[in-house]
Amino acid sequence: MTDVRHDRAPLAALENGNPFVDRHIGPAPAELARMLDVIGVGSLEELADKAVPEGIRERSLQLALPEPVSEARVLEELRELARRCRPHTEMIGLGYYETVTPPVIRRNILENPAWYTAYTPYQPEISQGRLEALLNFQTMVADLTGVPVANASMLDEATAAAEGMTLVRRAGKVKSPRFVVDADTLPQTLAVLETRAEPLGIELEVADLSTGPQGLPDGEFFGVLLAYPGASGRVRDQEEIIAEVHRRGAMAVVAADLLALTLLRPPGEMGADVVVGTTQRFGVPLGFGGPHAGYMAVRKGLERQLPGRLVGVSVDADGAQAYRLALQTREQHIRRERATSNICTAQVLLAVMASMYAVYHGPNGLRQIATRVHRMAAVLAEQLRRSGVEVAHQHFFDTVVAKVPGRAAEVVAAARREGINLRQIDADSVGISCAETTTRQHLAAVWRAFGIGDAVDVDELDAQTPDALPAELARTSEYLTHPIFNTHHSETSLLRYLRQLADKDVALDRSMIPLGSCTMKLNATAEMEPITWPEFTSLHPFAPAEDAEGLLQIVSDLEKWLAEITGYDAVSLQPNAGSQGEFAGLLAIRAYHRSRGDTGRDVCLIPASAHGTNAASAVMAGLRVVVVRCDSEGNIELDHLRELVDKHADDLAAIMITYPSTHGVYEDTVREVCGLVHDAGGQVYVDGANLNALIGLARMGKFGADVSHLNLHKTFCIPHGGGGPGVGPIGVREHLAEFLPNHPLQPAAGPETGVGPISAAPWGSASILPISWAYIRLMGADGLRRATLTAIAAANYVARRLDSYFPVLYTGQGGYVAHECILDLRPVSKSSKISVDDVAKRLADYGIHAPTMSFPVAGTLMVEPTESENLAELDRFCDAMIAIRAEIDKVASGQWPLDDNPLVNAPHTAASLAREWNHAYSREEGAYPMGTGVAKVWPPVRRIDGARGDRNLVCSCPPLEAYQS
Repeated sequence: MTDVRHDRAPLAALENGNPFVDRHIGPAPAELARMLDVIGVGSLEELADKAVPEGIRERSLQLALPEPVSEARVLEELRELARRCRPHTEMIGLGYYETVTPPVIRRNILENPAWYTAYTPYQPEISQGRLEALLNFQTMVADLTGVPVANASMLDEATAAAEGMTLVRRAGKVKSPRFVVDADTLPQTLAVLETRAEPLGIELEVADLSTGPQGLPDGEFFGVLLAYPGASGRVRDQEEIIAEVHRRGAMAVVAADLLALTLLRPPGEMGADVVVGTTQRFGVPLGFGGPHAGYMAVRKGLERQLPGRLVGVSVDADGAQAYRLALQTREQHIRRERATSNICTAQVLLAVMASMYAVYHGPNGLRQIATRVHRMAAVLAEQLRRSGVEVAHQHFFDTVVAKVPGRAAEVVAAARREGINLRQIDADSVGISCAETTTRQHLAAVWRAFGIGDAVDVDELDAQTPDALPAELARTSEYLTHPIFNTHHSETSLLRYLRQLADKDVALDRSMIPLGSCTMKLNATAEMEPITWPEFTSLHPFAPAEDAEGLLQIVSDLEKWLAEITGYDAVSLQPNAGSQGEFAGLLAIRAYHRSRGDTGRDVCLIPASAHGTNAASAVMAGLRVVVVRCDSEGNIELDHLRELVDKHADDLAAIMITYPSTHGVYEDTVREVCGLVHDAGGQVYVDGANLNALIGLARMGKFGADVSHLNLHKTFCIPHGGGGPGVGPIGVREHLAEFLPNHPLQPAAGPETGVGPISAAPWGSASILPISWAYIRLMGADGLRRATLTAIAAANYVARRLDSYFPVLYTGQGGYVAHECILDLRPVSKSSKISVDDVAKRLADYGIHAPTMSFPVAGTLMVEPTESENLAELDRFCDAMIAIRAEIDKVASGQWPLDDNPLVNAPHTAASLAREWNHAYSREEGAYPMGTGVAKVWPPVRRIDGARGDRNLVCSCPPLEAYQS
């Protein structure tokens, strides 16, 4: 037999090869060579040498990260970690309950890239599907709470309550700093309120309101938070208390359980001003605390004070019904330190799931689920009473508090041996919460834990047990009467409805989304797969930490890896959004100064170019914002900085900068900026939104920063989900580590000396952390560095190709940008009257999502192509922009009229082609600008009338005639 040898890699290299890096990074080697040639460099390393300032480079940097593995291996490792989690039947309650996620919702929303890779719907014409889903969410919340206006979700229940507190303070007339909190409030909610209140000078007063209005304190207060039901499970009528609160000039916030409200009189009918809570039990898994969609609804007159996002109804250019984000003047980048909140997005993907849970079950199905939950609790309590166990409350919905003097720990331990987690309230009391998944077998196991035998006829007991809800609080008003909640109850119908909505949107599964500052990169399927594994999703956040050993190992690994990547000494993963990471970082700085006796340091310097959440977060942290000017190149104006540092030498707390800058530039003065602030006794906060331009090249914690928040939903591949979930952990240097967030119900979640909880859950959105863990494990140090360099190359390639058509507004040394570039449309807009809005809408006709509009500079587009897009997609975007420039030139030359051209009429729908055509351009030019041979995205509506939508605010599901003039 002839011995034939081929050139081949050794077996070890074949075994250890990692094709994932090549699959995550879009450009193939030949494509990258062409890109570098256009840029004018010979290699990625040469590009780094020319673009990245020498002052921040760590040339010998070798990140201490594990060697990369294949997708198959990373899933094996995650399976091993999942096996180290031991979920129990969770009957702890406290706002977290087991629920059933309908498989049609899990597969077609949570596991569907058409939903999870979408971005915040800033381009509403190609976001109609998720906007309709969010309008359903708002309608669901408004109907169930009995309050007319609800927003499109909050981060969680505790932060929603905190936002409710600050809302009624803003909107009210009482000048007192006191806010009264019902003693029966969820403990994590009270703790988050304490974290939020102190920097703002709000004085919390916890009061026992179980006796009614007489429990209210003497003197003035601006608001009160009531629990309905309470943390103890108790249900009581709040109407008299609310009336007394109003009589005293204050406002009432009610934290309410949405499922209970299918049976109970809604807070709106009791006079509540604001209603907050969570939609977790509407089909969203426990997930060790998150992510879950909180909610907020307000009475009429307070809608313009709402934080977060609000979906409204308007009409398009043809008068057809269309949805959009309303009240856009509330955006942080416009109002900055005057913003009503620092929340810029929330939990859209989870809100969509919760809304579709309501659509699927409808009002009757939800009422049936709630009734079953309540009957389980009532039967449970009745057998406890019959067996001599005292039940603390006569009236409750799903939670029973049993009195067992001196035996609480024993009962809880016995329940754990039965596979059930109960809540030990104190030495004498045990809380048991029933849920959608509770069975009679669970009841029997709980009874055994109390020493009650199995000889219980549950059906007979059920027949003899009255409801535990007060008759006077029985709900009589209808809810969810809109057809959308009474149509799609079969799986076939819901499946088609979800597909219909998804087809109206442009997500990453259809197009690149080159949004500057937002890093819309590949969310690999292998990274996403583990987030629906029951070992991770079935854990209660307040269960014993030993139950979550595998997930806590993921937390520990991520903290260590992120610290290594950023050069910091410690990391907290608790903040469940970038905005919350900003807030946590600033609280750490504030606490550090106070620990040193520097209580007067309260000035936060913020460059004029900074993202608006920076200023809003600083105000929330009790700091005064002072703006630093930027020069004509977009860099911090050093002379002005020196002037401000001198002026505030005694009261300077911090500077907040973004690096690379918000303008997409590596400022070569960053070390000098840090030095000036440090010399004056201040701390340096670096916004980590642009970390995708630094990994493997430089580390914030080494070039002068003291603290940063990171966006795992940007750099580390957690998908944006249409505007959430996100994770915004913070990294700090050693001297700030003792001031990281902590949590009263999980001591391991942070230092004892921490600033308090930022989020309701100890580890924030814990169940999606496997995504970022898998990404780092798949890429390894070299892969992450290569991703950064490729992202820089992609941005510079786009900048070079388009600069002669739309000038690149800012560049760094040598004319290079970082990982994004700003295209200046102002010159062509001036000559042609074509606006940046026109260009953004026209891109939809080309099948491409627009870049970020008019931020950080009005009249510009900020483009971030990321490392995941291949050359063909980069060229598709560039070719579209070049073609649009040619169209603009036709308008400027008079070939097309200013008021009738493809740009001002964009986008073009299929329906518009079927009508009589009287335009100055052809149907083909309008709808097929790149020819009929390319895949076509059809926007479902034409341009939406935003001003009309703000004037005629409709934010729940109306019939068309409800908002037509």
